Order: sequence, then structure tokens, then C-alpha cells
Amino acid sequence: MSILKRGLANILQKNASDVVFVSALRTPVTRAKKGGFKDAYPEELLAHVLRSTLDKTKIDPTKIDDVTIGVVLSELGGAKAGRMAQLHAGFPYTTTFNTVNRQCSSGLQAIANVAAHINTGMINVGIGGGVESMTRNYGSRAIPVDLSPDLKASPNQDALDCIMPMGITSENVAERYGVTREDQDHFAAKSHQKASAAQKAGLFDQEIVAMETRWIDAETGAESRKVVNADDGIRHNASYENMAKLKPAFKETGSSTAGNSSQVSDGAAAALMMRRDVAESLGLKPIGKYVATAVAGVKPDEMGIGPALAIPRVLEMAGITTADVGIWELNEAFASQAIYCQRVLGLQEERVNPKGGAIALGHPLGATGARQLATLLPELERQGEKVGVISMCIGTGSGLASIIVRE
Repeated sequence: MSILKRGLANILQKNASDVVFVSALRTPVTRAKKGGFKDAYPEELLAHVLRSTLDKTKIDPTKIDDVTIGVVLSELGGAKAGRMAQLHAGFPYTTTFNTVNRQCSSGLQAIANVAAHINTGMINVGIGGGVESMTRNYGSRAIPVDLSPDLKASPNQDALDCIMPMGITSENVAERYGVTREDQDHFAAKSHQKASAAQKAGLFDQEIVAMETRWIDAETGAESRKVVNADDGIRHNASYENMAKLKPAFKETGSSTAGNSSQVSDGAAAALMMRRDVAESLGLKPIGKYVATAVAGVKPDEMGIGPALAIPRVLEMAGITTADVGIWELNEAFASQAIYCQRVLGLQEERVNPKGGAIALGHPLGATGARQLATLLPELERQGEKVGVISMCIGTGSGLASIIVRE
């Protein structure tokens, strides 16, 4: 069992009991209903990234004890189709499977769950990841359609606010904390510009596994196959001027638009995890180390501020400060909340989402946290940084944050 020793020097040390990553891969992230995976099923995306993990690492799949996948929208929590995907990908039936739903943080929560299971000796080797097809499963816009009338009439305002549309929570953050429309549009344009530059420079190539999928022509209905090998939501001509032309999306007098909010997307990601001594015995090279995760609750009607509370909590847990962190992967659910969190935490702009974030890349709910890990590790290596933090806000009111160290 690993017990966290606080302080930068301690988290940078290498110990046999460390939980390490030996692989962190993702599919491209594509636009829901329009992009490369519009005709794919989430279980196909999951099977592909799981199979790719086996192919890349060459691990004997019988060595993998458990697979935990973050899923938000899929039928039955994605449990049955996910298990089918795992077995279809070449895992034996002895490798168990489960799903987890902590909304927008589900992929990162899956990774944290696997780390906890390794740390407590429940398993030796596991995969944590996430998947979402918002094309297929976003019909209710993530608001329950069959809900108790008693709860709908609850005298507790926070309870009622749990089903507040996410866009309105973004407007609340902007209004309460002074984040202007201009601020949000500049931030959104910069996200696309960073992602565009990164894509053109090949900076996503290491983390992405191309996938062949079905493609149905919208006009003729003809079915064919196509290879999807890149994120397709990036606007290469994005500018502040273009963003400023968009109408508010959630409130007539609001400041949150389709342009300065995260994209509705499809994608999957997975990370292979184990103790360091197990990796050594299997001849696998660690690429990163899991350190800690913290969660913090906030009011549901301003759920976007969650990272501003979760990040200090995880830094305190590990005994480090913001100055010790080289790169921040801060999910861009909305520009309003990302800007607020960046400001209140005093984060250096150039260290936040250096390859762009969810405004440009997309936000497949269950997969995002695992996608952020796959994006973070190669960038830490490229920049020569050691410590990274992944964080996101969570619908119904909370934030999650994890500390990751590059090998």
C-alpha cells in the first residue's frame, strides 16, 4: 500500500509502490452529429482504444485485473456494452469491467479509482479511461426526463438547481465574478489558435490512435468506411472578431455562446496503470506517475467554479504549490468558468492548456478526464516539465483535480 508523502521532493521520488502509467492513448475527438464519429457507437470507440492499448504495450491481457471506464450518457451506464467492447478488444473474461459516472470528471475519476485500487492492493494492473458518444446519447441534453415530482418541487433550491442547464450556470459565473463577454471570446479564440498550432505541428500525434469507422452519407444514405485520425472541431481561422459575432446561446442578454463554450463531442481514451515494481517485472516503461486526487463541492448553480476549490485541496494534500506545477490541463467547459478559475488561482496563462482545451478540442463528457491525461503527458515531456495538474468542473456542483508527474 502506498502512503502519500508530502512535498515536491517526495512526489518526484521513484518508489516500487508508485502507481505509474505505461500508456495513455485516445481516439480523435470529433464533433457530435457532424464529425468523424457521427455514425460510430461508443462501444466501438472504447473497443478501439482498449485494443490499441494492448497493441502498443504488448502486455499480456491476462495480466490486467480490472478495467474502469467513465461514462455519463450511455444506456445502463455503459456497463453491458462496455463489457462487450472489452471482450471484443481481446481481453479475457477473467479481466473484470465496471463503469463510473461523476459527470464531466468521469474519465479522471475512473483513473483515480484504478489508482486507489492499486494502492490498496485490490488489483495490481488496471486500465482507467472514458468514452462518450454525444451524437447518440445527448437527446435530453444531460437532464433527466423521468424525475420524481416531489424532487421537482423540492423546497431546497440547491436540489432544484441540479437540473439547471449548464449554460445558465456559466452565465451565473460570468455575472457573479465579473467575467465579460470580451474576456470569454478572447479566451475561446486563443483555445482554437493554440489547438490549431499544436495540430499543425503534430503535437497530438503521440496521444491519438487513428480509427477506421463507418460513414453514412447524409444525402444518399450510402455507407462507407473512413479513417479518422485527427480532432475535427478545431477552427483554424478562429479569431476574437469571429467569436464576437455569435449570439448568446443560453440567455438573451447573456455572454456565453456556442463559440466560447465547450463542443458537444464523441471520443474515448484509456490509460494502462500498475505499480512501478509490476511494470519493471513486465518489462514496461513508465511514462508518468499518479500522485493524488481531490474533490470539492460547490453550489450547483455555479458548478463551474469547482476547480478553484478542488485544486488547492489536492495541492495541499501533496504539499506543493501552484509554483511547482509546470502545466495545467483545466477543462474548458465554458470560457467563463475557466477564466474565473485561472484568475482566482493566479495561474500563469501560458501554462494553462498549452495545446488548447475543450472549447477547441471538444468535451465528450465521460472521456474528457482521460483525454486530458493523454494530452498532458507528452506535453510535460516536450516542455521538460515534471508536474502537471488535471482539473474540471462537474455538473450538479463540484470540482475534481489530480496531480500527475512525468517520468
